[in-house]
Amino acid sequence: MEEQNLGQRLHIDFPLFFGILALSILGLVVIYSAGGQDIELVYKQSIKLVIALAGMIIIAQLSPAKIARWSFVLYVTGLILLIMVIFYGDVGKGAQRWLDLKMFRFQPSELMKLTVPMMVAYYLANKILPPTISKVLMVCFLIILPVLLIAKQPDLGTALLVAAAGFSVLFIAGLSWRLVAVIGALGAAVAPLLWSFMHSYQKRRVLTFLNPENDPLGAGYHTIQSKIAIGSGGFYGKGWLNGTQSHLEFLPERSTDFIFAVFCEEFGMLGVLFLLCIYLFIILRGLYIAINAQHNFGRLLASGLTLTFFVYIFVNMGMVTGQLPIVGIPLPLVSHGGTSMVTLTIGFGIIMSIHTHRRFLSSKT
Repeated sequence: MEEQNLGQRLHIDFPLFFGILALSILGLVVIYSAGGQDIELVYKQSIKLVIALAGMIIIAQLSPAKIARWSFVLYVTGLILLIMVIFYGDVGKGAQRWLDLKMFRFQPSELMKLTVPMMVAYYLANKILPPTISKVLMVCFLIILPVLLIAKQPDLGTALLVAAAGFSVLFIAGLSWRLVAVIGALGAAVAPLLWSFMHSYQKRRVLTFLNPENDPLGAGYHTIQSKIAIGSGGFYGKGWLNGTQSHLEFLPERSTDFIFAVFCEEFGMLGVLFLLCIYLFIILRGLYIAINAQHNFGRLLASGLTLTFFVYIFVNMGMVTGQLPIVGIPLPLVSHGGTSMVTLTIGFGIIMSIHTHRRFLSSKT
């Protein structure tokens, strides 16, 4: 009870916090090995982790009512920034995704991973649920607009995550399975048309996914080497720092997008089960908070953010194991990098806010 009261006063959900911390520390351990035992890499990632956790705690201090009031402003601001990227964005690695703010470069699409589910939850919170057809169409418009702007950069991976974040909230709101089937059928019907609008490298990724052995030294190299690393780990793994695929530099992007392959090789199936247990604990805790939320906005947003976290895990593990096309999505809270980590932890800060402010929702909203 004392721990619960302390969590309420500090606005920190300790089970969720320690689950995130344990996963992040495990990520630092794997990054040290994947990065060639470069302690500087771990140090930089540790700094990013501290900043991300600090941001999470700061966001958790805001009440859900304040977060709801800012949803529309943040959503519109995100759209404006995405439009600015089209005209003034910096180009890097063949994509125009960043705005140069002189002191640092900012990727507005990361903001939309949070603001889109916030906006959808805000729009649906005071509506009769499940939503009517007209409300569903409006939500689809709110989701598709930023998704198209992000896809134009091009950044298909982030566009898919933003779409997943928005539609997760819509699904939790009570979207009927009939409508889900209709949307799925429409998506399948439109898919062939999208092929003509895809960039050549995106088409190559899809073809590589279907048959990576067709170009083993080119487009299929990442997938083939990743599957070799995963398979060579066996049940117990080769041991920490003993992975051959990563240390002999056969595996590309080993500390970022393909860090899961490094983990599989060194810790084996047993380690993967442990990793999945941590992920499962965080997801279940997020859903528990969503179920116990005392306001539709909090219930929808917490559920949507938790399901988005699941999509991160599913897509990364799927692409690393060759079950999905490569779209450049990191393994959440494990892969090296700061932008994704900050986005995720801010999302968890919102979830903590929904849980620790629940006693005051009835009087403030």
